[in-house]
Amino acid sequence: MAGKTLDQKLAILSDAAKYDASCASSGGQKRDSRDGKGIGSTTGSGICHAYAPDGRCISLLKILMTNFCIYDCAYCVNRVSSNVERARFSPEEVIQLTLEFYRRNYIEGLFLSSGIIRSPDDTMADMVRIARGLRMDHHFRGYIHLKTIPDADPKLIEEAGLHADRLSINVELPTDRAVKDYAPEKDPDQIRRAMADVRVLKETANERTHTGRRAPKFAPAGQSTQMIVGADGASDATILQSSTRLYSSYRLKRVYYSAFSPIPDAAAKLPLIKPPLIREHRLYQADWLMRFYGFDVSEITANRVDGNLDLQIDPKLAWALANRHVFPVDVNRAPREVLLRVPGFGTKTVGRILNARRHRTLRYDDLRRMGANLKNAKPFIHALDWTPRTLTDTADLRARFAPPPTQLSLF
Repeated sequence: MAGKTLDQKLAILSDAAKYDASCASSGGQKRDSRDGKGIGSTTGSGICHAYAPDGRCISLLKILMTNFCIYDCAYCVNRVSSNVERARFSPEEVIQLTLEFYRRNYIEGLFLSSGIIRSPDDTMADMVRIARGLRMDHHFRGYIHLKTIPDADPKLIEEAGLHADRLSINVELPTDRAVKDYAPEKDPDQIRRAMADVRVLKETANERTHTGRRAPKFAPAGQSTQMIVGADGASDATILQSSTRLYSSYRLKRVYYSAFSPIPDAAAKLPLIKPPLIREHRLYQADWLMRFYGFDVSEITANRVDGNLDLQIDPKLAWALANRHVFPVDVNRAPREVLLRVPGFGTKTVGRILNARRHRTLRYDDLRRMGANLKNAKPFIHALDWTPRTLTDTADLRARFAPPPTQLSLF
């Protein structure tokens, strides 16, 4: 390790971190440095989100502390048996990088994960040392997201939550069976216990003591997790059912879905090709429908016998096409829960519709001005001057939305 420069380590460990999708920075505690007592911010100047073409957030310094790992997870490029170039940052180097990147206006925060070196406790202790050093020694007020290690001492995870805005613990794969098959050193029960501990600590921090004081803030942006999609053959229905349980049991802010990427020297049981990236996108769309639109997993995945989402059209539109008896709905009379099921209507659009129709009867152009996607919505709605007539039941309605077929290339 002594032979590598800081730039060389950064190249290796930033590239190794690209497989982790859970780096959104929303929901952080309101801190800024305009009072001249620190550096960085979460909301003073705003976290400047930038997204890569595959949807991953790149506004944070996103690195591994090290890609050395004592575990041998079959799907992980950094597993102990993998033949990859290794590197390791010291805690002081991570602190230095974070501060220098911030001063150059490259980032507004840090997303830190790590392979397991020596032991889970040793690794977690170094990550806590980094967060504590940034907060206490350098008064860094930017966003910090720590990828915590479920096997580590709960006291270390508790201290991590006192310095980090968000904690995340990966469940890795959608089912316990898959975790045991592909990551035998990891214990699904221990992962859930660690997530439960974080939930309890966060809820306790929100309560007042008998003297009326609040406990110190604990992971104010909550906790999240990530699942790998396409490595174990789980259907989308299985994945979304697992997500539903995680949201309800641990009050997660987000479940992230990361499409499996084939890795060098992979185990024979892993697929040779990666799933289409659109599958990851459809899972995010379905996840959004469950969290904000009142859909149930069984509704979203009922349209296909294999339990997978339609890759050609979004899950809300697929549901509407399979349930045409519900439509068309009258935008001037339908309740909120029905309007939320109309393709092309987002939550903000529905809110505007409900507010506007108190004062007047809505026309087709009113919906356009409210931000509705009328290309998707018009077969499913009535307005004062619009009726779809027989369009809702047209046999080729799905073909109007599905992308045209393309000629595959042999080369």
